[in-house]
Amino acid sequence: MAMKTNMLTTSNAVKLHGVTFFSSFSGRPNHFLARPLPRLMTRRFQTSCCYRETSLKAVSPELEPSVSDGVGIVRFLKGKTYLLTGATGFLGKVLIEKLLRVSPEIGKILILIKSKDQESANKRLYDEIISSDLFNHLKKMHGSSYEAFMNSKLIPILGDIGEDNLGIESEIAAKISCEIDIVISCAGRTTFDDRYDLALNVNALGPGRLLSFAKSCNKLKLFLHFSTAYVTGKKEGTILETPLCIGENITSDLNIEHELKLASEAVRKLQGSGEIKKLKELGIQRAQHYGWENTYTFTKAMGESLIQTMREDVPVVIIRPSIIESSYKEPFPGWLQGIRMTDPMILAYGKGQISGFWGDSQSFVDIIPVDMVVNATIAAMAKHGCGNSELKVYNVTSSSHAHPLRAGEFMDLAYQHLCDFPLTVIDLARWTFHSSLDGFTSSVFDIIAKQERGTKNEGGEAEESHTTLSVKGKRILDYFVSLARTYEPYTFFQARFDDTNTRSLIQEMSMEEIDMFEFDIKSIDWEHYIVNVHLPGLKRESLKERSN
Repeated sequence: MAMKTNMLTTSNAVKLHGVTFFSSFSGRPNHFLARPLPRLMTRRFQTSCCYRETSLKAVSPELEPSVSDGVGIVRFLKGKTYLLTGATGFLGKVLIEKLLRVSPEIGKILILIKSKDQESANKRLYDEIISSDLFNHLKKMHGSSYEAFMNSKLIPILGDIGEDNLGIESEIAAKISCEIDIVISCAGRTTFDDRYDLALNVNALGPGRLLSFAKSCNKLKLFLHFSTAYVTGKKEGTILETPLCIGENITSDLNIEHELKLASEAVRKLQGSGEIKKLKELGIQRAQHYGWENTYTFTKAMGESLIQTMREDVPVVIIRPSIIESSYKEPFPGWLQGIRMTDPMILAYGKGQISGFWGDSQSFVDIIPVDMVVNATIAAMAKHGCGNSELKVYNVTSSSHAHPLRAGEFMDLAYQHLCDFPLTVIDLARWTFHSSLDGFTSSVFDIIAKQERGTKNEGGEAEESHTTLSVKGKRILDYFVSLARTYEPYTFFQARFDDTNTRSLIQEMSMEEIDMFEFDIKSIDWEHYIVNVHLPGLKRESLKERSN
């Protein structure tokens, strides 16, 4: 877990748009019948739970690509210099790789890296980016000059999104502010039940600090911020591509300064045993009080609202991706970093630890491959990087399609893959959706109890009652119950994301640009992606994490 020091109590105050905030904190028959896209189909097909005959109406109309020169993406990228936060994360790395591969003539990518000194920042750059297998295509392109090329383009800047002035030394800040064309806010704390103090510092205040720095860049053409499609807190209906603003689509009762003071006071009072747990609980309580499901989406909403309040005439693009998963095609299929949102359930299922989950088979599983998020981002950057003072939001999601992927279909495809290529369980049962948390808890309890009885019998001990679990068994049960509670807003999710702006952007692109920067969800063949791309990639990443 992140730092345990009581940084809130020693934070300085800073004014953002006239408001004082704390600035820093111390081969099998196919029974699954998924729909291969891009064809739109209304044929009858079966999932493990139900039949469905009619296609859903698409949120957005069908659009045809432009026959003109398009947006001018490649032309725009040449010679530009970027400041990027969150560069060592999953999305940040894929963005860097794409920029350098399609436009080696870009200027520089200045990477804000949190580290104790410049030497360790340089080491992080090499270990986490330059030596990553994600960049194998670039290694082949540049051969023996690969490292020299990367070091000429990627410049580590010692700093911290959680500190005043981004923690950058004043001389360096003054120098780079004269060079930067685009500022990209990609850093964030993504744990759903994060400590409230740390999530506020990074997710709520971090974008404001970065925007304040961007305003000092005299060549600035665009400020681009990565948010989340779930930032509105809505769980039903259609979620529009509209900016968040306190007093409009966020209740005027929300006072960010008050939330910061509340977190600061909690840190002061909760020193010692149980501090982290209680700060996590505080975040969930405050989020749910205002209508959000968790600390992550709540603090990301605050961050968006501060951008809207502070931006003045700065051109801003906000990218709202849904559940980002492994790459569809680029730089190669199935690249993944870390075990992400849907992945713990699939791995546990394949290992026989669970046989289902608390959720609705008809809920939408709005996943989007990381390379499509990156492609949409670059296209939006080129579209809006001309200095026009506007704020544009793009939902980069998949549920807007006429045939959105549902949870029952998703798990059928997982079952198909895990039967053909098992993790540990050979005779895998079909996935079950539990309508209640009690039903799911009982199911997991029975699995753990059965496994523990089997272990004891193998050891020659007498069979005991399965009404109790071992300490380890209880810990495993608590983990899955906690996971189910955390994921409940998503496993019963019924809202769909409007992507009118995103589809309009596709319409403006030339055929060549669409081929080079593909992000049209109609091109996704879900069966192929899940069975042949994502799940093999997930297995590779799981093995890598275990070996590390």
